Amino acid sequence: MKYLPIDKNLFVKNRRKFTSQMKPSSVAVFNSNDIYPVSADSTLPFAQHRDIFYLSGVDQEESILLLCPDAPYEHLREILFLRETNEHIAVWEGEKLTKERAYEVSGIKSVFWLSDFEKVLKEVMTYVEIMYINTNEHYRQNVEVETREDRFVKWWKAKYPAHQVAKSNTILQYIRSIKEPEEIDLIKHACSITERGFRRVLPFVKPGVTEYEIEAEFLHEFVRNRSKGFAYTPIIASGNNANVLHYIENNQICREGDLILLDLAAEYANYSSDMTRTIPVSGTYNARQKAVYNAVLRVKNEATAMLTPGTLWKEYHKEVGKVMTSELLGLGLIDKADVQNENPDWPAYKKYFMHGTSHHLGLDTHDYGLLHLPMEANMVFTVEPGIYIPEEKFGIRLEDNVVVQNSGAPLNLMATIPIEVEEIEDLMRG
Repeated sequence: MKYLPIDKNLFVKNRRKFTSQMKPSSVAVFNSNDIYPVSADSTLPFAQHRDIFYLSGVDQEESILLLCPDAPYEHLREILFLRETNEHIAVWEGEKLTKERAYEVSGIKSVFWLSDFEKVLKEVMTYVEIMYINTNEHYRQNVEVETREDRFVKWWKAKYPAHQVAKSNTILQYIRSIKEPEEIDLIKHACSITERGFRRVLPFVKPGVTEYEIEAEFLHEFVRNRSKGFAYTPIIASGNNANVLHYIENNQICREGDLILLDLAAEYANYSSDMTRTIPVSGTYNARQKAVYNAVLRVKNEATAMLTPGTLWKEYHKEVGKVMTSELLGLGLIDKADVQNENPDWPAYKKYFMHGTSHHLGLDTHDYGLLHLPMEANMVFTVEPGIYIPEEKFGIRLEDNVVVQNSGAPLNLMATIPIEVEEIEDLMRG
């Protein structure tokens, strides 16, 4: 891996949090992701399943984690199963984790080769009544492919039909949403890599540059700072492209007088950052662009201040909507009649700001979090309001990553990334 080693105590703590919420006489199993085929002998780069990484730090294909806190023998309470390496694999793919190295990464003493999994599981199943299976229940998920986890669940249910089933996801949705200090440091490091890319790009942008050239500049800076690259598919949307919320073609020429909406960020050690900035191709904003930009910035700042312990997700978005409504009235984009006659299910402001303001951030860009529960300290959120005006052929979105604090304003992990109009213009002048 490109990233520096992570202290195994993080994963020890994460497992302790998970097992403390397991029911008595139960076991939980977590599988690595597949390596997905493209065609012929081509595959996509391996990306580890975030749950097994969260609980073990193991970043390798075909790995399995088993947790059985009530097992009568200590060596069965935490087990890693790994693909056994050999000289052939070492030559063609590089070395895999040894049992000793797996302990250094995870803090798990009991490490078996994958070939022993069924035999060991058979013994463990005689000691338990309940199996925790790890289904994907994220509120944004829409998975059509059968995953390695899915295949395991089907095999296990057929093999052990008399056992009860419980869900790992309910536990993980909560504990993963509250970050340990080490996790916040990793997200902050991803943010710092993102900042390096942004500062590299600002003096690079000129009329005539292409969106994909900007993408290349970011990627260069990210990878040279130990990132695998973008945390998510980058959006580099010049001119009217910014009004397509998930524009990812990044193939147009950036023209004089236009704005470029940059929604992209680096990952580091599987942790995401998530930044949006909107910059002028020519290096200066015109009066109208500046007015809309500063309106979005004010909404972002007011929304950020609302992210405090006890805040409820739905109420937060309603309050942000009120702030945005005020700004849109000031910009002349809506009028009082629009507000008075609005549909409560689709308020007037939604014409120009149609997406949510925040989402959880962590190992996934849209990270785990139970949205019906009040916000708590050490949750990490994006804050990303925008105003999109197709009739004026530009859109502006601004986004930072913040940590909810026990008291006071959230901690902005992107506080040093330029966002004020004057600072961006100064840096673009070089």
